[in-house]
Amino acid sequence: MELNNPLYKNMGAHVINSIFTIDKGIVKVLLIKRTNNPYKNMWALVSGAMYNNELITTAAKREIKEKTNLENINLEFVNVIDDIDRSPLLRMLGFSFIGLVDIEKVNIMKETNKTSDADWFDINKIPNLAYDHNKILNNSIDKLKYLITNSNILKTLYPTGFTIPEIHKVYESILNKELDRRNFRKKILTSGLVKDTNQTINFKGKKPAKLYIFNDNIPDKKLI
Repeated sequence: MELNNPLYKNMGAHVINSIFTIDKGIVKVLLIKRTNNPYKNMWALVSGAMYNNELITTAAKREIKEKTNLENINLEFVNVIDDIDRSPLLRMLGFSFIGLVDIEKVNIMKETNKTSDADWFDINKIPNLAYDHNKILNNSIDKLKYLITNSNILKTLYPTGFTIPEIHKVYESILNKELDRRNFRKKILTSGLVKDTNQTINFKGKKPAKLYIFNDNIPDKKLI
């Protein structure tokens, strides 16, 4: 490596986070409004430049904390974005992550010295975003769809348990398609993804429903 080679200079890295939630059955992603150029006053995913003295995941979590005040989010790596012209300032590699939070348990910071707003957007009603964030978000949505059928990522939303009808609606919302109720129930109960808590929950006017939780050790099996 020749350090004086100009091709090694002026390169940086972005960390880009797609933070999802389910709000009344609607899948939403957290966006922030920029106050700095480039792309001033445009909405963007929760993102920023990585320092040269930190690891990628550390940078991702720092940016989330600085821009939204959210902490302790389990992040899943999605992709490396290496388009040469993705930033007008200098060559910036991108490292994208996704996370999932319970909207009822978080308090989003609306304004920082680099942002003027933060809000949840329906993933089907996303505006034109800064940089290449629309493309990154689409890739992140695909990753989320994969993870809900191959991992226990939804455990974040239901740490103490859920009913089959509840989780059925969530899967339909994220996958954006109707799932046969009986077939879904059969698949999820035989997949090894969930286990019976031997507890029930009572709904007014309805018979008690069984509560389930996600297994910690997930088998290598696709649900849908």
